Amino acid sequence: MCLLSNIPVISVEQMRQWEEATWASGKTANEVIQQVGRALAQRILHLTRPGEAVWILAGKGHNGDDARATQPHLADRNVLLSNIDDPRAGLAEFARRLNTQGLRRVRWIIDALFGIGLNRALDEDWRKLIEAINACGIPILAVDVPSGLNADTGQAEGAAIKAALTLTLGAPKRGLLEAPAFTGRLEVVPEIGLTPCPIQAELNWTMPAEFAGLPPRRASVGNKGDFGHVAIVAGSLGFHGAAVLTSHGALRAQPGLVTVFPQTSVYVPVAAQLQSAMVHPWQAGAPLPRKCSSILFGPGLAAQELPEALKDDLRSLWHTSPAAMVVDASALDWLGPGPTPDGAVRVITPHPGEAGRLLRISASAVQTARVASLRALSKLLCGCWVVLKGQQTLVGRADGEVFVNSSGNPHLAQGGSGDLLGGYLAGLLAQPDWRQDPLPAIRYAVWQHGAAADCLSETQANWTIEDLAQRLGNIRP
Repeated sequence: MCLLSNIPVISVEQMRQWEEATWASGKTANEVIQQVGRALAQRILHLTRPGEAVWILAGKGHNGDDARATQPHLADRNVLLSNIDDPRAGLAEFARRLNTQGLRRVRWIIDALFGIGLNRALDEDWRKLIEAINACGIPILAVDVPSGLNADTGQAEGAAIKAALTLTLGAPKRGLLEAPAFTGRLEVVPEIGLTPCPIQAELNWTMPAEFAGLPPRRASVGNKGDFGHVAIVAGSLGFHGAAVLTSHGALRAQPGLVTVFPQTSVYVPVAAQLQSAMVHPWQAGAPLPRKCSSILFGPGLAAQELPEALKDDLRSLWHTSPAAMVVDASALDWLGPGPTPDGAVRVITPHPGEAGRLLRISASAVQTARVASLRALSKLLCGCWVVLKGQQTLVGRADGEVFVNSSGNPHLAQGGSGDLLGGYLAGLLAQPDWRQDPLPAIRYAVWQHGAAADCLSETQANWTIEDLAQRLGNIRP
């Protein structure tokens, strides 16, 4: 199973080197600007309707040129352009136009005041202008980088635009991943007319096109035994819904069989809500199905006074089972260091709080050093794969590349969201075609989960986890 070449997360200096390589090839800056203008315009057209107004705030540099180049491609939109060289005059014009045009007429502000070259503190006049833009209540689309943000460090240079959406050009810059409060949703416009990227990096961005052709096509002759058997140990008193949701997630991946093993106290409600999955009450030391090819352990095992034998079962399976294994939620705290079978796939899926408990640091410390935290978790647990959840979920392990997921939105912050992801991932890893190379399976599961949420959010403001379960796995890259 093969993915496309990676899009690296790069520094400003590396971006400059890439540009210089492009100019040396004979391509001009103006040619690139025109291609950027077309690409930006396509995204603006998707975000707006004919007749709606977009307001371009363009500075004097190439960032402003990129935004100005959108105008010929926005013929059926009402484009307002403010060329701003002087911040005092710009603030006066902004206030005048805001009062004249009215908030209702402007659908988006396009921020193109400063590009990635800004590396000094803004003076008071620029700060006042940026603060006024942030306060106006109109959603902001930032071109390449929110104006005022240091694209290397992610720090505001006195003040920075708080974008709802940032369209960064060519490849994401390091600082954008460190500043979600300013970047908002981060999207990459990879094809802007530059030569192929010469940079290789530790951290890489995920593009939907990487998953073209997935899931793999099934042979015309086959039976359920060919597509794996998922065993799910999940659900306890007060938390039986987690077992149901993990089962729904696993079934969306279409393994051959799914069996759920809840605690005896919740066997009846779990079994009553499932049809395609088999349900058996968990029993200490009882073997899992003989041909089980993946195991999910942990969701909904949060009741007080769970039997110690449950924790012993987890540790025994983690250290001895040849099946692929995904561990989530409360069960993460029961794992310990030690070897796992050669070639056996092991994945943990913590959110920052759970990661912090494992590393004995705070969740905020995890968030400020997400890549380092991911690598530390993997080293702690014998080099396992880690899905470090949160905005721009990370996938990787102790060594090698780390991948930043590009899909998903804040509406995923609902109880049960992670249960669906764990089930879906275990359902993929149960299948031989996915298990032979686990990294694409893990990345695809994370991307599908977020993409399903994005698709729902485009049409429904108040979707639920049950809606997500229906959409999961149905998004075409």
